[in-house]
Amino acid sequence: MWLINSPIGRKVVMSLTGVSLILFLTFHCCMNVAAFFSGDAYNVVCKFLGSNWYAVLGTAALAFLAVCHIVYAFILTMQNRRARGSQRYEVTSRRSEVSWASQNMLVLGLIVFTGLVLHLYNFWGNMMFAELAHIQVAHDPADGFAWIQETFSNPVFSVLYLLWIGALWFHLTHGFWSSMQTLGFSGKIWLRRWQVIGSVYVTLLMGVFAILILSFWLGFAPSMCMA
Repeated sequence: MWLINSPIGRKVVMSLTGVSLILFLTFHCCMNVAAFFSGDAYNVVCKFLGSNWYAVLGTAALAFLAVCHIVYAFILTMQNRRARGSQRYEVTSRRSEVSWASQNMLVLGLIVFTGLVLHLYNFWGNMMFAELAHIQVAHDPADGFAWIQETFSNPVFSVLYLLWIGALWFHLTHGFWSSMQTLGFSGKIWLRRWQVIGSVYVTLLMGVFAILILSFWLGFAPSMCMA
């Protein structure tokens, strides 16, 4: 199949899955905005996205997209290494048009993956999985606000999450315009525009997550969730 066997097809899969994950992060960001103002409002969203069939289906689809993105990233990285051969060991100066993120996408991807595992442990494992498996946890699985408070009141977790967000920023700012280029939406004129649009969009997106973490860590967020 072209999307699997062709190098260009693999890049298309990488781009499509990457754009899909950015859209999910956008939805996740909009959902988290509610936590700035009301624990009740946030928990209403959490209950809607609990262990219902559509939430489970959506989680499975998201997991499939993430796995595809990670697997294809490693495949493309190994292909690029083989194509360069011994040249990758040569000490050369980096071209000015090649960004730091583009040269370190694999490392950034590994950091992002590690952060994802941590996030699944702290939230998905204690919420949706606990509800599905009927596991007793410290808070009600539907009380997402309590889990946010507990997680980000821990300085270690807060710092780790901020580092994760930093890696995500580098990864996504490059991946955004690169996806547009792969999918054919970028020419000589639009390449620079997509780079600017991607930088602004991803900065706003990651900024919301960072501010959320800091607000709960430093005690500026709502201190309790009303029943």
